[in-house]
Amino acid sequence: MLKRFFDIVFSITVVLLCLTWLVPIICLLIFITTGEKPFFFQKRVGKKGVKFSIYKFRTMKGVPPVNDPLLSAEETIRITQLGKILRKYRIDEFPQFFNVLKGDMSIVGPRPERQQFLDNIMKEIPNYKELQCLKPGITSLGQIRFGYADTFAQMKIRARYDLVYLDNLSLWTDIKIILLTILVVIKGKGK
Repeated sequence: MLKRFFDIVFSITVVLLCLTWLVPIICLLIFITTGEKPFFFQKRVGKKGVKFSIYKFRTMKGVPPVNDPLLSAEETIRITQLGKILRKYRIDEFPQFFNVLKGDMSIVGPRPERQQFLDNIMKEIPNYKELQCLKPGITSLGQIRFGYADTFAQMKIRARYDLVYLDNLSLWTDIKIILLTILVVIKGKGK
């Protein structure tokens, strides 16, 4: 209950202080540079295996494959110039604060994966299924300690960090991860 309360208060603060002015600017820039809708929606697996639509700012041109999901390394040709900047500073993930307010996600939690990738991870790391007792997060220990995963081998390394998070659940752990995330954003360590 405390985690949910924290998620709501934190998200409302971010929405009021940042997103009320940032979202219109980013939406306009995306539309001007690509002519496409500024938001990107994708099905991800949430708590207890329930699927939800994750919200992101569009960083790629065109439509991604539906039946054969690609890792980001295979999609780099579709990334726009603006998209590179949004990813570098992780601004593309800011709309996920609305996922948090809806109750689909938490501020901190395991990385929300697509079903096919999740199935592959659980084949290699069976106890990864234990993470489905948590809501996925905008940020995670895996995102901070490892970053974005471009290959399946990298996804497995990042997944192990999320299991460490599960063993160390606390509000204090969440606060530390949030502070480290802010440093990553400021330094532009995304890709």
